[in-house]
Parts: sequence; C-alpha cells; structure tokens
Amino acid sequence: MSRPRSLTKIRCATAPRIPRLNQNYHSYEHDSSPSYNPEEDVILAAAIKHVPAHGFTSTALSSGIRDAGYPDVSANLFPEGVFSLVKYHLVTERLALSRNAPGAASTASGSVLDMVRHLTLQRLQANRPIIHRWQEALAILAMPKHLAPSLRELALLSDEIHFLAGDKSVDTSWYTKRAGLSAIYASTELFMTQDRSPNFKETEDFLDRKLETAHSLRKTVADAGQWAGVQAMGIISALRSKGVRV
Repeated sequence: MSRPRSLTKIRCATAPRIPRLNQNYHSYEHDSSPSYNPEEDVILAAAIKHVPAHGFTSTALSSGIRDAGYPDVSANLFPEGVFSLVKYHLVTERLALSRNAPGAASTASGSVLDMVRHLTLQRLQANRPIIHRWQEALAILAMPKHLAPSLRELALLSDEIHFLAGDKSVDTSWYTKRAGLSAIYASTELFMTQDRSPNFKETEDFLDRKLETAHSLRKTVADAGQWAGVQAMGIISALRSKGVRV
C-alpha cells in the first residue's frame, strides 16, 4: 500500500495510511533521505571526482579519502568497498531529481508521460561524465552480494520519477508503471554505454521507443494478469542488462 509524501518532509517508517485520490504517492517504504554521515559524504563526494580518470575503483576511493583530508585508514568506513562509490552516485543523482523537478516541469508538456520521459532523460544525462566507466559500475552492481540493494535502488528511482511526474495511480497500475520504468531505465542505461552519437541522441531515441511501446501495451493489454506477465519479462531484461543470468 502507498502513503502520501511531502517534498519537504521525510517520512517515518510507520504503517501506511489509506490514500486520498487527489494526491501523489511513493511507496511508504521509499527512503528519500541520504544515508551518509558527514565524513562518508565528504569522502565519497571527493572520490566521485576521480571516477572519470580511475573508474569505480579503490584508487578513486583512496584519492577521495586523501582529498578530503582523512587518513588512509578511513577506508574502513566503507566495508563494501567500491560498491559504496557506485551506490553513492546512484543515491545522490536520484535525490538530485527532486531538487531539479520544478525546472523539469517548466520544460515538459505537463502530461505525466512527458514528465516521466523528461525526468528519466535527466537522470540518464547525469551519467554523462562517467558513462565511459559505467560498464565497470554495472559489473559491480551485478555481483550476487550487491544485486539486492542494486535492484532496490532501481525501484526507488522509478518510484521517485513517477512521484515527481505527478502520477496519482492508486490501483494495480501503480506497481506495473514502476516495474515497467525500472526495466526501461536499465536497458536504456546499458544502451547509453555504447552510444557514440552526438549528445547521446540515439539514447534519447531509444528511450522514446521504449516508453511509447510501454504506453501502447498498457492501453491494449486490458487483463491485469497479461500486463503483469509483460512487466515480468521487462524485469528479466533489466536483470540481464546488469549481467545476471536468468
């Protein structure tokens, strides 16, 4: 079940409320607050700047520690190693969407579908400085010990985009829209790592085709079971795009 959320308030993990139909909803388990203490935040922010040159590696993390003025032993703050660096990028860029949402609304047509497209493209564009390193990141995310938190972060991103786009669904489409967008985002992100077109124009076209296909399927597949099956295949595609054999 979902519960209302304000952009200016962080929700507590309490029991969900019965929704009112004139509001937008996150999953009540959706966590929009950063999970980093000040030391972790400053180190990881410094380390991200080294990713274009060194990739998502221990070298980038160690460089960030030194740049932030901490001793090398501070690497113990990150028991998950380089996965911490990849996750930091995912979390901070997801949270950046809410800060930039008013600007996105001014350039989009106003429809939920157009806002979903605009916000998804905006999130993909945040990968541009490190896109030549992103296949390394996908390999880290696909490791068995990291797969569950990786997919959770993907789900949180889809939830965030639909919330910011103004989606007011309170029926089963609430779930199918988010599952579908997760699959679309994962496949488009992978496509982007191989895109050499100017300003990633081919990635934008790829995203448009995927979104249009999903929208058409949602209109033509009336049976909820059939639609769930379509989305299940999309989720399998998302897993495969992260290197998981399914």
